[in-house]
Amino acid sequence: MTQDKPPKTFQRGAASSEIYRVLRDEIITHRLAPGYPLDETGLSKRFAVSRSPIREALNRLLAERLVETLPNRTTIVAQVDLRDFAPFILALDVQQRLATRLAAQNRQDADVKRMRHLAEAFNESVDEATALDILQANFAFHVAVGDAGRNPYVARQYRELLSEARRLLHIHVQSLDTVNRRGVMRDQHHDFVDAIEARDVAQADAIAHAHTMQFHDRFLTAMQYSPDAGFDIAQPSRVKQDADP
Repeated sequence: MTQDKPPKTFQRGAASSEIYRVLRDEIITHRLAPGYPLDETGLSKRFAVSRSPIREALNRLLAERLVETLPNRTTIVAQVDLRDFAPFILALDVQQRLATRLAAQNRQDADVKRMRHLAEAFNESVDEATALDILQANFAFHVAVGDAGRNPYVARQYRELLSEARRLLHIHVQSLDTVNRRGVMRDQHHDFVDAIEARDVAQADAIAHAHTMQFHDRFLTAMQYSPDAGFDIAQPSRVKQDADP
């Protein structure tokens, strides 16, 4: 496992946030594999800090469902169980549709401006940035949609699902080269903003549902194995045995 070299020193009061970001990025990009133990003592040595900022960083990751605590109080990177993909997509679809409907009902002008800016930032990330930057730009846009609905309970639940989705989306983004991802992923958020700005609840609902199903289909496509038709292994020649006399 490759880990980024941490900074030798942190600005006062910034250690937990910086450690959180490093661990978050390593989890999302699978450099820290599901089930990997996150021992406070080991992390304290790695980042050269006390256990207090480590504990704060792990609590933030726990809130985003990127880590989990076992009954023996050991913290590990949260598991990714593909057997749970169908119920996960169902939950994401429900929350995404509800959050987007509420945004269309309750948005303010400042929300529209913010979402439009984040939609364009996402497009720029698709054109130029790394897979991790794309994931974070996508996450930021959808969090803004949740915030625009002005229901903190829905926004919190939606954010948790979006956070979990990042690790699955990373698999999809990595399966695309730069040219393909521009054609597949660019301009998929401005339609959200158009419907929300128009306060068209039915259209916002339809777009949110289609967006979830698009994620579902693309992830399954990324998981499929494509055999190399040009790879041929010659069959070994059979040994001719003399017949018994």
